[in-house]
Amino acid sequence: MEIFNHDSKIDFLRLRTISIGVSIALLLISLGALATRGLNYALDFTGGVLVEASYHQQPDIDGVRGALETAGFHNAQVTQYLGTNDVAIRLQLEDANSAKGESSDDLKRMNLVADNVIAALQAKTPDVTKKSASFVSASVGEELKSDGIVAVIFVIIGIMIYIGIRFEWRFAIAAIASEFHDTIIVLGFYALTHREFDVNVLASVLAVVGYSINDKVVVFDRVRELFRSARRAEPVEILNKAINSTLSRTIITALFTAITMIALYLFGGPAVHGFALTMVIGILVGTLSSIFFASPILYWLGVSKKDLMQVTRDNSELARRP
Repeated sequence: MEIFNHDSKIDFLRLRTISIGVSIALLLISLGALATRGLNYALDFTGGVLVEASYHQQPDIDGVRGALETAGFHNAQVTQYLGTNDVAIRLQLEDANSAKGESSDDLKRMNLVADNVIAALQAKTPDVTKKSASFVSASVGEELKSDGIVAVIFVIIGIMIYIGIRFEWRFAIAAIASEFHDTIIVLGFYALTHREFDVNVLASVLAVVGYSINDKVVVFDRVRELFRSARRAEPVEILNKAINSTLSRTIITALFTAITMIALYLFGGPAVHGFALTMVIGILVGTLSSIFFASPILYWLGVSKKDLMQVTRDNSELARRP
């Protein structure tokens, strides 16, 4: 199945100066947002209380949020479990950073918060019952945050090693640069919009890193193949041909993955909104960076046929031919 002709001759590299300029602007905006606004970490990272409430009938989620707002529980995260009448209510306590969640006083205070939440819900719907209450201390949240950062770093390092072994160094630099480009822009989106950054979003960031590098590997494999098979061709011609010949595969993969994520966002419930949204943004950024960022970087690094030919007597003779 092809959307674009395999032998199309679209000159993508002609736009390399503009595309790199746009990428640099997006990177600067993202880095600025991360430095000034930072990420809006969710309860998973900051600590707080999770209350699970059970209704006898289908709950009105907007009504639940309204009841909590009226009772003074602002910015509560309310999620309904699919196929049940149970809801999960996450509250970020104002003094969560000072509470370790380990002493008896902390547990009593947090249990009191959970009881007050249920009382606020019962004021509107008397049949509500408390199913469970659990707590995430600030120290546990900080540990989870640091573990998440370490996970992202290890994933990127692993990809760097893989790319360094599989490709010539110019390809490795272009791929690694585009990985940082895609990851920073996705994180920048969350810093700019101040949407909550939770464990699901962190997982999707890791998925975006894997998806993005897979896209680059497909294009770079084609570049290497064309360089080795072409007797005479300019690097810009080879890069354009590689992008054009893999364009259908790139667009089809991105399109169907994005459709899946959009369906998950629309019908999967609020619990997976962050994951699905991050994947859609990552797919868009990763696809565009494969065409308009990674390939121009590779071109400016001076990749050539000579760099990709194995050092053998036959190749040496080929290089000496007029």
